Amino acid sequence: MLKKLFVISGPTAIGKTNLAVDIALKLDAEIISADSRQFYKELKIGVATPSDDELATVKHHFVGHLSIMHYYNASKFEQDVMSFLKQYFKEHSSIVMVGGSGLYIDAVCKGIDELPNPDENLRKKLKEKLKTDGIEYLQQLLHDLDYDYFDIVDLNNPNRLLRALEVIIQTGETYTSLRNNKPRQRDFEIIKIGLNRPREELVEIIEKRVDRMIENGLIEEVRNLEKYRSVNALKTVGYQEIFSYLEGKFTLDEAIEKIKTNTRRYAKRQVTWFKRDKDINWFIPENRKDIYRLIDSKT
Repeated sequence: MLKKLFVISGPTAIGKTNLAVDIALKLDAEIISADSRQFYKELKIGVATPSDDELATVKHHFVGHLSIMHYYNASKFEQDVMSFLKQYFKEHSSIVMVGGSGLYIDAVCKGIDELPNPDENLRKKLKEKLKTDGIEYLQQLLHDLDYDYFDIVDLNNPNRLLRALEVIIQTGETYTSLRNNKPRQRDFEIIKIGLNRPREELVEIIEKRVDRMIENGLIEEVRNLEKYRSVNALKTVGYQEIFSYLEGKFTLDEAIEKIKTNTRRYAKRQVTWFKRDKDINWFIPENRKDIYRLIDSKT
């Protein structure tokens, strides 16, 4: 019988981690994190790392295993996870992968296409434009050259924008057309579970979560990382806004509202990304009965 990879995806704050722990306990399985922001050991509050209780209840992999100074990407994640699964499946029949980073989930489920290595001169020119004209220039250029990828990418992540533009300009093809065209065959079965809920409910949950992060010490966490603010891992929602607050560009209330706004936008992009995958079985988080029925039918 094929080994099973259960994938739990969906927008931020939807309740993926809680469900993943419950399913892992049900299957006597372990968990792989596919949340690219949770890979970094220095980031905890702002990336909603699983709680100490959750980490103690079920063994998690790819959580806090890197430093923010460590360069990492979806291709490397694919290699690391596939190497890990080769050993893991020798003794276990099922594992749960959970996260909201669609590119990283696709890397494991489908594989990452071989894309051209960066052209250093082109990258230098694009970085100069980023410095002089701001990230808005890269956003507009991607919008014009590959709207499909523009519609799903994290528009606040300059490295994602730079990489896509490099590939488009070097190849003359859209980044979308070059990614994951021929899924790699895997020697395990993949069962995908997506979580979602009405947008107004998700917005309320997101806003409450941001408030809890502030209460739990997000400002101090960011303050302790301020000298590393140029590091790629920190160019993410929750950290950039607080850096701007610490610089005096925003009041605290303005920074908090910007975090909420940018998180809502990020959640919308996540839903757009995952909705394109016709293999995902969608549920509201509380519908455990039907979720477990699906799992039982696959085990």
